[in-house]
Amino acid sequence: MQIQLIPIKENIEDNKEFESDSLCNETLQMTIDFFNKVGYNVPWIGYYAKLNDTFVGSCAFKGSPQNGIVEIAYGTSEPYRRKGIGTAICKQLVELALKTDPFVKVTARTLPEENFSTKILKKNGFKFSGVVNDAEDGDVWEWIYG
Repeated sequence: MQIQLIPIKENIEDNKEFESDSLCNETLQMTIDFFNKVGYNVPWIGYYAKLNDTFVGSCAFKGSPQNGIVEIAYGTSEPYRRKGIGTAICKQLVELALKTDPFVKVTARTLPEENFSTKILKKNGFKFSGVVNDAEDGDVWEWIYG
């Protein structure tokens, strides 16, 4: 399965290719606003995931690496879940991070329970590192790649 990560550009007017897709329409402005706040530094940005000619999900780095650590986030649209797409999206994001900086530590956070996201992380070589308190989400599980 070849998932293609399509970069979300810094300004709304530069993202015409996403306008007609309902998945993208719902999250595009929110993603642009987020990266205006944390900094838009390619490749540490957001992406829509495309399979063939269909947008099937999205993913992002939650900003540029800080102290050698970068956090990832990803999601698959409802009709495309449980098909291995989330696993493929996560894998591509990790590969992009390590291709850009082979020494960066890639992390992810999940709800503090076993779920589909924890399965995806395990399939991609992440290890549970412990419970951390996230400013936005409260207590979450943190995972580290490798």
